[in-house]
Amino acid sequence: MTTISLPLLSRARRPSAAIEEKDVSEIKFNLNPGRSKLHTRSISQSSTDSYSSPSYTGSSSDEDEVNPRDKNQKNSKGSSDFCVKNIDNAAFGRREIEIAEQEMPGLMALRRRAENDKPLSGAKIIGCTHITAQTAVLVETLASLGASVRWAACNIYSTQNEVAAALAEAGFSIYAWKGETEEDFWWCIDKCINSEGWQPNMILDDGGDATHLMLKRYPAMFNMIKGIVEESVTGVHRLYQLSKSGKLTVPAMNVNDSVTKTKFDNLYSCRESILDALKRTTDVMFGGKQIIICGYGEVGKGCASALKGLGCNVMVSEIDPICALQACMDGFRVTRLEEVVKNIDILITCSGNKNVVTRNHMDKMKTGCIVCNMGHSNTEIDVGSLRTPDLTWEKVRSQVDHIIWPDGKRIILLAEGRLVNLSCSSVPSFVVSITSATQALALIELYNAPQGRYKQDVYLLPKKMDEYVASLHLPTFDAHLTELSDEQAKYLGLNKTGPFKPNYYRY
Repeated sequence: MTTISLPLLSRARRPSAAIEEKDVSEIKFNLNPGRSKLHTRSISQSSTDSYSSPSYTGSSSDEDEVNPRDKNQKNSKGSSDFCVKNIDNAAFGRREIEIAEQEMPGLMALRRRAENDKPLSGAKIIGCTHITAQTAVLVETLASLGASVRWAACNIYSTQNEVAAALAEAGFSIYAWKGETEEDFWWCIDKCINSEGWQPNMILDDGGDATHLMLKRYPAMFNMIKGIVEESVTGVHRLYQLSKSGKLTVPAMNVNDSVTKTKFDNLYSCRESILDALKRTTDVMFGGKQIIICGYGEVGKGCASALKGLGCNVMVSEIDPICALQACMDGFRVTRLEEVVKNIDILITCSGNKNVVTRNHMDKMKTGCIVCNMGHSNTEIDVGSLRTPDLTWEKVRSQVDHIIWPDGKRIILLAEGRLVNLSCSSVPSFVVSITSATQALALIELYNAPQGRYKQDVYLLPKKMDEYVASLHLPTFDAHLTELSDEQAKYLGLNKTGPFKPNYYRY
């Protein structure tokens, strides 16, 4: 029997900048199944947040126009506590999950090591993340560790319908489908939170939507939560805002800024998935294209590296002089968007900011320019400014729109400005395994922490936990770590088993 012992978390520093808090109380909920079948697109800021897994399967289509809320579906066990596109596609989803398991060695190793101890026994987890094959492996891992879960999507486009069906068939309460409306999006989260006879005590969030809905609509329930695990930039900023204003009444864990998330998911995942997303949606030839990357953080670095490798002429726009200097040293021209906007072929936002690309910028773009977002929320491109009578929207294929100007000029907008890799392609399962293992460990730590260990604040993962997650994935590469001698450990002032770097080390 294996017992996992996790270290005390360090309190996170608050960022100097903050993102505007979405007031969930202003959202109009219609919990009546007989409501209108309007198919407007979601404008939720965080329904496209950050990073976690893929969302593209061939059988997910827009052909079935019947809203899943209007269907009476049951799984083979007779349960109807779910709402997915089509429960009959569960077998296809199960195969997707099995493929993902093969590429998620760290999470599967954690499942094997801890399932006998059931460290999450009694945990009732509300999950609000991208619902994909990789997420399904996390869901089933949490269940094998003793947890009861209810899950909704944090993105209206990223759900793999077959995977959601497979989870529902396996007995999980899944409320999600690809192409939800704004009303559907909030209805699904509400159905997961407000369930008769089921009191949640943990939240696993991506963007903060479940956290804020529960806080606004069910404050008494929120105060009974033992801990929140958040994995996105936007969601973490929201938590800091709550803490600063005194509204955060439970401890929260900032997974987004853990080393295993930032340095692997943001960099390596985006380096591969940006090419996949652009190819699937536009069939574009990369060689010789003029491309500008707005933001040179880990996501921007990954995108720029991949596109440079295929012969693109890559430029970078930045506000941070350190990131700008890194871009220069990596061989990229650092410029302002307005200086080159007339000549670019592809624009990719990677900043996590708002209104990085405005209508004024897009008015100056040449015809055929591809515009997309790889950042953490759908606010980077001012898509609202394109919904005017003088412009025509023409759907070309799923997640691809032509925006046509009066003079015939057209630009290509992908995923309506939402996270393009999660909306239009897939994310490498191996990288998601790293992040999912970190999330699982964070949930275990918060759930099992003795009362009083964590205050009503936001905490960072300790270096030791990041190192443990990395070690779970090294056997895949047949990697063998060098061990310090007693003399070497004493010389460096380290424990032979780690952590091996101070908290300020940047990697």
